[in-house]
Amino acid sequence: MIKINVISGFLGAGKTTLIKKLLTGRLRNEKIVLLENEYGEIGVDGAFLQDVGITVTELNAGCICCTLAGDFQAAIDQLIDTYHPERILIEPTGVGKLSEILSAVEKARQRHADIEIGGSATVVDAGKCRMYLKNFGEFFLDQVKSASTVIFSRTQLLSADRVEKSRALIAEAHPDARIVTTPWDELTPDFLLDVIENGRPIQFEALEDDEHEHHHDHDEDEHHHDHDHDEHEHHHDHDEDEHHHDHDHEHHHHHHHHEGEHDADEVFQNIGVETAQRYSRESVQEMLNRLSDEEEYGKILRAKGILQDENGGWFQFDYVPGESEFRDSGADYTGRFCVIGTGIEEKALRELFRV
Repeated sequence: MIKINVISGFLGAGKTTLIKKLLTGRLRNEKIVLLENEYGEIGVDGAFLQDVGITVTELNAGCICCTLAGDFQAAIDQLIDTYHPERILIEPTGVGKLSEILSAVEKARQRHADIEIGGSATVVDAGKCRMYLKNFGEFFLDQVKSASTVIFSRTQLLSADRVEKSRALIAEAHPDARIVTTPWDELTPDFLLDVIENGRPIQFEALEDDEHEHHHDHDEDEHHHDHDHDEHEHHHDHDEDEHHHDHDHEHHHHHHHHEGEHDADEVFQNIGVETAQRYSRESVQEMLNRLSDEEEYGKILRAKGILQDENGGWFQFDYVPGESEFRDSGADYTGRFCVIGTGIEEKALRELFRV
């Protein structure tokens, strides 16, 4: 039997961080293949999860929804034939539509009698729900409504009232979803896996009294419409989203259209650049700080890369609005980075990064 789980989420939500956490539990004893979806041609993070002992395969021909009939099905066939895995984890691009991905998984199940479809989860940055609903509702809502479980990230950075407002927004969009609001550090990886796969209700594990159980389905009819401005909070704790791997790069994709719907390519733009330039972390931080200037650069939703510093060392960077992170890295074949957003001013970005 081969189990398939899909872990989706909008740009920078923390999908890869969640997968890495899950792999520290009982999944570490399974033979697992991760199928990552590259949205473009400049791969930045392909080797990241290989250090935890699983096989990583990338789809580079565009978003999974653009390759439903071809590359995705072929990739599943190849993974099964080559690796004989016990489980396949699928991490789609941050701008993919989960409904179409699950449809592709169902087609694979129909062709492979030994495939079992497990639960699907969408990771949601609890501090950005309203902004994503307002600006990218078609893609964000599809990910939320198609998932059996929604897992909030970064709740440890927010007030309980703020988390509840975000929970209510998601519950209004998908009343049947299980919504995980407890900070990840308070939950074991196996507990999270049980929630994803079995719908086990969230409880604070430290509490033994049943009256303190946390049930997520009793107040779904309370619809909050608070128009606060907390989406612009700056987060300074990076533990929950330590590694972002949404694989969104310069694109040359074909389009698929459904009535009243849009391709990711019609909404989002990408640039992906390879460079032998050397950068100090301080200079890159200054560049990232400037990306908030929408008039100059467009609305930048995500940036990440691996670059060489002035001393010959290597580092990776991750950026989402209001937050950036750096970490040491091993050498790569060249420096490269990618940027995704809407209304991107490519010339200005290239000038900013001196490429």
